[in-house]
Amino acid sequence: MKLEIAVVSAAGAGIAASEGADRIELCSSLELGGITPSQGLMEASLEHVDGRLEIHPLIRCRPGDFRYSASDVDTMVHEIRHLLAQGAHGVVVGALTGAGELDVRILQRLADAARDANQDAELTFHRAIDQSKDPLAALEQLLELGFTRVLTSGHEATAGAGLPTLATMAERAGADLQIMAGGGLALEDIPAMHKAGLSAVHLSAKRTVSTLGEGTISLGAQDGNDPTAYTVTDRETVRAAKAMVNALNGAEA
Repeated sequence: MKLEIAVVSAAGAGIAASEGADRIELCSSLELGGITPSQGLMEASLEHVDGRLEIHPLIRCRPGDFRYSASDVDTMVHEIRHLLAQGAHGVVVGALTGAGELDVRILQRLADAARDANQDAELTFHRAIDQSKDPLAALEQLLELGFTRVLTSGHEATAGAGLPTLATMAERAGADLQIMAGGGLALEDIPAMHKAGLSAVHLSAKRTVSTLGEGTISLGAQDGNDPTAYTVTDRETVRAAKAMVNALNGAEA
């Protein structure tokens, strides 16, 4: 089992690397479900990890649904090219039709863009699959498109609740498509994910930082009552997750 951490900063990337994570999903604005990181963030993250783990940037040009316009797709193609050229090991993408099925036409274009930039680039399908009509039926399509792995909570709000579906997905995917559990994943869920045959777990491992003071003025629309709040990667959570994964892998060996 591998450990992936979702991070939104170069400092977070460095923490994940120093605590032994195998991969990071690099993104911005986790509070919006994640959007594409900037090229500057990618460059800084590469410097902080110094080759100690893989970086897989999220390719999502806007928040909201996964039904993309032609302009959206053009933007994401450019993002894929630039981020892979900078040194990303793969990209994390997803697209759906209005009927809740995989948008194969868009996914093929994104996959082609990735392979044109780096023929060895890995392709991860993100949690758009949890908004699809039938996540099990989607697996065969993703195999045909050449995807490496799927990040999913098993079609439920949290990976813990989706464990039965995750186990079925892992069984059906076999060795050709990695099923990575993520989405509301708690540390105490990891042993069950390992037992169910999941090849990886994905955590945001985040904590909230705030500098809220009396009379602070909000500068834009934001949920909650604290316009100063932001998230950072929590080192202790990453460390605990890695220790748990190592223990499970060691017991298996």
